[in-house]
Amino acid sequence: MTNTLPTLRTPAELRAQVRAWQAAGKRVAFVPTMGALHAGHLALVTKGLTLADVVVASIFVNPKQFGPNEDLARYPRDEAGDAVKLAGAGCSLLYAPDVATMYPPGFASFVRVGGLPDLLCGRVRPGHFDGVATVVAKLLSAAQADAAVFGEKDWQQLAIVKRMAADLDIGTEIHGCAIVRDDDGLALSSRNAYLSADERSRALALPQALQATRAAILGGMPVAAALAAGERTVKSAGFVRLDYLELVDGETLHSLGTPAPGARLMVAGVIGTTRLIDNIALH
Repeated sequence: MTNTLPTLRTPAELRAQVRAWQAAGKRVAFVPTMGALHAGHLALVTKGLTLADVVVASIFVNPKQFGPNEDLARYPRDEAGDAVKLAGAGCSLLYAPDVATMYPPGFASFVRVGGLPDLLCGRVRPGHFDGVATVVAKLLSAAQADAAVFGEKDWQQLAIVKRMAADLDIGTEIHGCAIVRDDDGLALSSRNAYLSADERSRALALPQALQATRAAILGGMPVAAALAAGERTVKSAGFVRLDYLELVDGETLHSLGTPAPGARLMVAGVIGTTRLIDNIALH
């Protein structure tokens, strides 16, 4: 298939196009991605089309959110294939800047959201969410869209982006989109491509542990005991590391010892060499 999706490379081009649409009375939704698109990403485009008349997606593998020993070099990239998928989902424009455009010589500004980046994934990926907040702030500033859509699989990222947008008066509505799962329950992720068949099967321990822990807590089991049982499920599946399994407040991300409205169960762990995350609402 041929890529017929218009593609822009600079903030000035993107801003001009979005302003032209808005001047014509159209609402614009923005979907930031790192590419390697799957059905979960395309669901963000679909959600965007319910919020606006036009959807713009971006693809940028952001080096500032990868740690020194993480998978930046091997992160999957397929801009042409991704563009075909986006066009098929109803996206009208692709924004795909290069690293030099996003971080030109002398770049020295960073965005940090207080508190939230230090919890959960932030404990094992120091600096990761500073990189996320910085690139998202730049992308939202370039697009100046009416709305932006982020997946709920990275719930911590969504909470940080919402906080940042509110604190900095970004002016773009931030919306979450429900996790898209494979038929067996595993949350879709670009990193699932790294898994061997055996690892892919054992990775199901993450959603299974979340569901079992949720059922136990709602059934009256103390939170600590339910979490401990869930941890055993993940570890017995052969995860080489369990970073956390926690019940947290969905907005502040602070750990909860008892069920509460808006609570979410969050989990992250490493199987083989691949780190996976997942979460579900408690209620």
